[in-house]
Amino acid sequence: MHRNQKQALDDAVRAIVQNPEIGELKKGDLATLRVFKYKLATTQYLLGYSYDDKGEVIALVAIGTHENFYRDVKR
Repeated sequence: MHRNQKQALDDAVRAIVQNPEIGELKKGDLATLRVFKYKLATTQYLLGYSYDDKGEVIALVAIGTHENFYRDVKR
């Protein structure tokens, strides 16, 4: 991962840690997944995560561009 990609990911993770409900809650098969979207240059990235009810544990599930993101997460 390049330095600017790592920095953008670190910023996204910090935003999630500050407010775990910031990401969009998915439905159906992915009902336990939240997705936080952020941009790096002109590319939009999705960061999939879940957290427990108390907000004490945040599990990062997947990161990537929109193309095939949800298909790959379902696997």
